[in-house]
Amino acid sequence: METPSLGRRGFLAAGAGAVAASVLAAGPARATGRRSPFGRYGSPADRRTARTLYVHPGGAGDHTTVRDAVAAAAGSGWTLVLAPGTYRETVAVDSTRTEMTWLGASGDPRDVVIVYDHANGTPKPDGSGTYGTTGSATTTVQADGFTARAVTFANDWLRADHPGITGTQAVAIKVQGDRSAFLGCRFLGHQDTLYADTMALTVFARQYFCDCYVEGDVDFVFGRATAVYERCHFRTLNRTDLTAAPYGFVFAPSTAGADPHGYLVLDSRVTSEAPDGYYKLARPWVPSSDTTARPMLTVRDTWLGPGIDAVAPYANMSDSYPWQEQRFAEYRNSGPGARITVPANRPQLTRAQAAAATRRAYLGDWTPWREKEKGAGC
Repeated sequence: METPSLGRRGFLAAGAGAVAASVLAAGPARATGRRSPFGRYGSPADRRTARTLYVHPGGAGDHTTVRDAVAAAAGSGWTLVLAPGTYRETVAVDSTRTEMTWLGASGDPRDVVIVYDHANGTPKPDGSGTYGTTGSATTTVQADGFTARAVTFANDWLRADHPGITGTQAVAIKVQGDRSAFLGCRFLGHQDTLYADTMALTVFARQYFCDCYVEGDVDFVFGRATAVYERCHFRTLNRTDLTAAPYGFVFAPSTAGADPHGYLVLDSRVTSEAPDGYYKLARPWVPSSDTTARPMLTVRDTWLGPGIDAVAPYANMSDSYPWQEQRFAEYRNSGPGARITVPANRPQLTRAQAAAATRRAYLGDWTPWREKEKGAGC
């Protein structure tokens, strides 16, 4: 069964919301003797370390919102255990809160949902303009050493609900810190869902996404981070506001020209709700803030479904920066969307080049896939 789409708004009520309702009905575990809503992570009464905070929307933890828990976790090395529930809020982890970990208590990311509905063009309540793409993010992570496990990050802003807004970028999460790991998480949105970026043009932030699910329609995995996506599922959404292809693009990297590594996708899959061939695999983003960017994307050992246009899988975002002059390549992909019909349209790595396109080459001495003893490995 495919993961429910954010476009079907009922997932919040039928999924995480229903779980939260059952938890709230049970009440605080300490008072009723019922099983702790924090599962194998215990409860505030028997916490393992002094730097663990428990978040429960009904009051059975230290805080009822993720935002308040982050505010209380000053300094480095805090762990937040999130009880099942839908947390409708925006959250920011600033650069001082390093080595922070968020753990979805149930182990199922559908049970813990952090969601809001700002878009680029959403007016700010104080009348000072709109939020912009960065400001639209439901969750922003600037700190180094951040880890999330079994959490859903979502932005449920919908174009159909706001026909007068043209800035339709709506970010679920913007990640800028180095050594940021997301294990078994979900990222739900439409345009610009997952913003894997850095704090500055000259900073090469490493990020790792493993066993994750990401959905969207336009450029929904984008930014300039050095990011590895391993065993991830990328899902392109259907659209009712368009009648012709393309509906959108899965990837839009904006890798700095000096960065030897951009986005690496391996052992993953791309599926679609849209008609066959209605999506491009990627287009390069060369932002006005960095016209020297050379977007880099390598997709290898990955299954590409029929939703990807096999004849012309890449397109330009700007004709001034054609995709052929960027660093796009594939290796040993399979599926109908990976069919090589026009060789010039699908640059392929040689075996020697593929030997250098590995998670170790991209992430260096940081090996998040080997940290299972800490409960953070993949």
